[in-house]
Amino acid sequence: MDRDQLRATQAPLKTEYKEDPSRALITLRADGRHGDGEVACSVQTGKAMVKTGLHPATGGDGSLACSGDLLLQALVACAGVTLRSVAVNRGLDVQGSVRAEGDLDFRGTLGVERDVPVGFTAIRLNFDLLTTSARSEEIADLVSTTERYCVVLQTLARAPNITVTSEAGST
Repeated sequence: MDRDQLRATQAPLKTEYKEDPSRALITLRADGRHGDGEVACSVQTGKAMVKTGLHPATGGDGSLACSGDLLLQALVACAGVTLRSVAVNRGLDVQGSVRAEGDLDFRGTLGVERDVPVGFTAIRLNFDLLTTSARSEEIADLVSTTERYCVVLQTLARAPNITVTSEAGST
């Protein structure tokens, strides 16, 4: 997709959302199934079923996807798509890779130490722009704009309100 195609595709959406902000509010969903006897959960992605399980540091054998890895992969995917979208929109030729790393202490997850946080305590996102025609100022602005508009990054950075519910069927 080139700059003109991207702008032509997004222009009517921007107009629609400006005229009727309620049209921009969308609920995304993810569904999973568990209960097959394994310590696992199968999650339907947009393209395939992914079976997730315990990380080896919590007793898994490494054969199933780890949800922590999936979180970092979602960040990489979102940041990569956002960066490319901004670059294309600005007419910048940028190619390279995106990497996310996250630190966590599994003593928290396993309940070994109650004062150790559960979850990532630090996440690092890196853009390795191997080839580009952009000047250093353009790259800095590209990365800054990507950071601002990356849905997953902003969600992690501002901690949304989360509601947890449960339902139990009859046995």
